[in-house]
Amino acid sequence: MARIDAFFKLMHDQGASDLHLVAGQPPALRINGDMERVKYKVLGNDELRSMLYEICPEDKIKSFEETGDVDFGYEIQGLARYRANFFLQRNGVGAVFREIPTNILTAEQLGLPTVISKLALLPRGLVLVTGPTGSGKSTTLAAILDVANRHRKDHIITVEDPIEFVHTSQSALINHREVGSHTKSFSAALRGALREDPDVILVGEMRDLETISLAIEAASTGHLVLATLHTNSAAKTIDRIIEVFPANQQAQVRSTLADSIRAVISQTLFKRVDQKGRVAAMEILIANPAVRNLIREGKTFQIASMIQTGKKYGMQLLDDAIMNLYTKGVISADDAYSKSNEKSRFVNFLKNPPLDFTEV
Repeated sequence: MARIDAFFKLMHDQGASDLHLVAGQPPALRINGDMERVKYKVLGNDELRSMLYEICPEDKIKSFEETGDVDFGYEIQGLARYRANFFLQRNGVGAVFREIPTNILTAEQLGLPTVISKLALLPRGLVLVTGPTGSGKSTTLAAILDVANRHRKDHIITVEDPIEFVHTSQSALINHREVGSHTKSFSAALRGALREDPDVILVGEMRDLETISLAIEAASTGHLVLATLHTNSAAKTIDRIIEVFPANQQAQVRSTLADSIRAVISQTLFKRVDQKGRVAAMEILIANPAVRNLIREGKTFQIASMIQTGKKYGMQLLDDAIMNLYTKGVISADDAYSKSNEKSRFVNFLKNPPLDFTEV
């Protein structure tokens, strides 16, 4: 047992999502979105470096010492998996660990709308789950993949950095690949995946032009591609993908993306007022023919109104999802206001509204 494992046990027992170990400070946990100090001594740089290196693969230590940053996965049997990031900072080394639960929450347990579960059964196309860091994208994606695993007789390949949720093959056959350990890069893995008879490909993150281009190509050639992006709305997601490409390619990409996109789920996490963890509010864009035309014609600014009128397809605006959570008493007025797009819908619920809410 590594010395650091005691911190992971504490993290697990406290229900924390993240553990922060930084030289020059005591440890800290993120619990229900808030940072909480652990009653422990200030960590010395040499002591912490020694502790961290106990669980870090040798090749990752070499990479860390050369670059100052490294990501990898760590697992404690019977407890959980962890996504680890080591970095250098002013007082020495630092590390952040995100807990990846061993048990994958199903779409039903997460309360995902039915339309999201149906996306797992699509024969082909691109499905994107977006949102800021720590918004629960991986959890939602794992639930979608779980539906595919239980109901499809297909080959599923995941490409992640590092591997997060580990799925056991059920009706489908699943292969997990980790960037750095099993493949050189996301783009190399995607290029290889197309020769590995896949039906469903999960891309942990579409980070660069080559990966985005290959993902769109895979979705256009008969595969279901599930991927994440760090964007805050459905419209911004479409814009972000197109803007990655050189200007002379954007018209062609707009057309290809319009043909291949199936859905964009953009989510934000909120603290529950009953203190029982967190809950996601989701914007859902389903790519019907009208939405495809908007993308093809470069009119993404009209996507929000298309979502508003597309409720019969399962679409919903983020602000409508937030309003639903607020009116049910699940989240606070302050949280609803701070994370909404149209502040005017929520300002009247605040006990102490800002003087000029349009500027907040």
